[in-house]
This record gives sequence, C-alpha cells and structure tokens, in this order.
Amino acid sequence: MGPLEAHFRAARDGGRKLLVPYVTGGYPGWQEAVRAAAAAGADGIEIGIPFSDPVMDGPVIQQASQAALDAGATPPAILDAAADLEVGIPLAVMTYYNLVHHDGHRRFAGRLVRAGIAGCILPDLPLEESGPWCESADHEGVETIMLAAPTAPDERLPRVVERCRGFVYAVGLLGVTGERTSLAATATELAGRLKAITELPVLVGVGVSDAEQARQACRVADGVVQGASVVRRLMTGGPDAVGEYVAEVRAAIDGR
Repeated sequence: MGPLEAHFRAARDGGRKLLVPYVTGGYPGWQEAVRAAAAAGADGIEIGIPFSDPVMDGPVIQQASQAALDAGATPPAILDAAADLEVGIPLAVMTYYNLVHHDGHRRFAGRLVRAGIAGCILPDLPLEESGPWCESADHEGVETIMLAAPTAPDERLPRVVERCRGFVYAVGLLGVTGERTSLAATATELAGRLKAITELPVLVGVGVSDAEQARQACRVADGVVQGASVVRRLMTGGPDAVGEYVAEVRAAIDGR
C-alpha cells in the first residue's frame, strides 16, 4: 500500500469524505492554487500535466492547458515545481500516455517519485495495454489510479480494481470533463457497483460540478475529484478563489 492509498483509507475509515481538486500544472498561479486547496481542506491534489491532444478534457481544462503550454510549461518543469510544494497531503498527476511513452516508463515514474508525486492517472491507457507502465510504476513506487467507466460490464470491474492502486476513479458520465447542471445518475450507480467489490477508496470524477453535486456523490462514493469547476475559478479569480471554492465543497460534503 502506497502513501496515497494509506492516507485516503485512514481518512475514509475515520468517517471523512475525500476531496481531490484538479489543478492544471503550468497555468499562472497553479502552485499557489494547490497550496490554497490544501489549506482549505483538500485530502489530495490532482495536478494536470498539459498535453496537446487532451482527449478526456472539456473546454475549461483545454483552455487552461493551452495557456500553460503557450507559457512554456513542460512536464519536467511542472514536476520540478511540484517538488517544492510541501502541502502535507498526497499529490497525483493526470496526463496522457504519449508523454509517458516518449519519456520511457521507468524514467517517467522515477521523475514522479523524485518530485514527491504519489499517484498517476493516464486516462487514455487501456487496462489491457497498461501492463508495462504499471510494472514500472509499481517498481518505482508510483500508485497507478485506474478509471472505471459507467458502461463497464460487471465482469470487467474486478479486473480494473485489481490493477488499481491508491483509489478507484469512478467516471461519473460518458464524455469529457466539464461542468453540468446536475449530477448524472450514472455517477452514484457506478460508485455503488465499485464499492460492492473493493475495499479501495472509490472517488467519483467527471461531471461533479459544484458543492451540492459533490455532497450528492458522497452519499454513495467515498469522495470526489473536481476539475473544471476548480480550474474555472483559477482562471477567473486566481488561487484565492480556488481556496474559497474548496472550502465551500469541504463544508458541503462534511454536512456543515
């Protein structure tokens, strides 16, 4: 069990719902946004490493990623900056497999470890093709967080959670990331299916768009990942707005 999973299990077992904001690495003020989110009650932070073809990301995160790339952001630079964060909660990165393949599995995993990154999410790497990366990640001590889709048949989900480390990312709905007016029924349905077959923490992401939707998701799931709603606030209000929003979501899922 790695540090991310251990931290999340301990919090969950203590009755706490888990909150993981997503912040686009390389966007102006992103490090301050990570610190603000941690100070406001986040249990972990997902740092996006921008890629030119972000197939899972909707318009808000695409815009932030492009701005970061235009400003010269690179994976090594983001990881070097992440190493200085020291926020006291686990960090994970989300990026696309092309960057990992280009760097080499062991080399990329080693970069993560040196940067103090505990987990890695690669949404475009299929389970059936994940073996070489997962073996390298396991060897280096990086927790590979697998995604479970709402369309996955019951016989597939056990194979997903068996390969998963850290937590299980329950994809709330089909499509790209972004804010929606209501929480999709598939979000809580999938969370329930996963919790029935695994002791890993189960977090819902994609389509969890505000504090109330996070509260609804946490009725079934162990926690939530929130991306577009966090990044939009970073782009429009800066790091302080991120901290204020995370505090709002924290209060909602805590029942305050």
